[in-house]
Amino acid sequence: MKAAVVTSFGAPLEIQERDIPEPATDQVLIRMETCGLCHTDIHAAHGDWPVKPSLPLVPGHEGIGIIEKLGSQVTDRTVGERVAIAWLGSACGECRYCIDGRETLCEKQQNSGYSIDGAFAEYAVASAKYVVPVPDGISSIDASPLSCAGLTTYKALKVAHINPSELVGVFGIGGLGHLAVQYGQIMGGTVVAIDIEKPKLDLATELGATHVVNAAISDPVAELTKLGGLDVALVLAPSQKVFEQAFASLRRGGRLICVSMPAAGVMQIPIFETVLQGISIIGSIVGTRQDLAEVFALHLDGRTRVVAEPRQLDDVNAAMAEVLTGGVTARLVFDLVHAPVPVA
Repeated sequence: MKAAVVTSFGAPLEIQERDIPEPATDQVLIRMETCGLCHTDIHAAHGDWPVKPSLPLVPGHEGIGIIEKLGSQVTDRTVGERVAIAWLGSACGECRYCIDGRETLCEKQQNSGYSIDGAFAEYAVASAKYVVPVPDGISSIDASPLSCAGLTTYKALKVAHINPSELVGVFGIGGLGHLAVQYGQIMGGTVVAIDIEKPKLDLATELGATHVVNAAISDPVAELTKLGGLDVALVLAPSQKVFEQAFASLRRGGRLICVSMPAAGVMQIPIFETVLQGISIIGSIVGTRQDLAEVFALHLDGRTRVVAEPRQLDDVNAAMAEVLTGGVTARLVFDLVHAPVPVA
């Protein structure tokens, strides 16, 4: 099988031919159809974060595919079933976090495409208990971004506890942000989109954002203050400066929801203002299997729209470069089924 492999941090990924893996007793073998490209995959390939993955590594945690083989002890999945491989590859199932519905905080979790091989490949193995069924009626191209970009922003806005008519700022409109704009509205918020790229702001308006702020030509803090300040600031851009702008844009009682993880990993927060203004700072890490089922249900009901462009796995390094330039409007998805049509 073909797989895109990180062999050295910062080096281009290698397209390798590997044997099709055999599922362990509690795993399933999946023939992959699609896999989205998340910025986390780039962080993994570059070794940006303090806890680095072991190499060699196959990235990818927005994988959608068909189960072809069951491990000997698997009884709750079936051959032919279409499932998603998401970031949460497995968890212990026994700790306080797994038991009380916060399985993404499990200290023994494994993460697809980071601590274990992921879905940038024609085949992948995954824990049968942690893959999530994809409903009929959702294309695999749409299901891939929903499995992380959708899941992550949906959960982040869920923990923000948005009240109807609250002003919700989404900082960074792209693969995650274009879905966050939609979830903010579904949850009753009035959404403001903040970015430095006009095409992304145009997309946000098309998807229902009430206000947009182009941070490349105006001071976002000043513009958001004119609107009365944000009740919720969701930060999806991997920039320390953006985190600090988002904090400064909050009104009293506002909530800063931290999702992106810049390589620098530090933000300056004024304690005095945080205390006197009753500001909450909340970290949100992806979502649970139940959250993903809810994300799929919303999309199946026609309440969300995924904006994605297909790419070929052979072009993985060019696709990563596209993302890093900021020129990708929303999500890139590797199509592992359809070969490119030759140009006449």
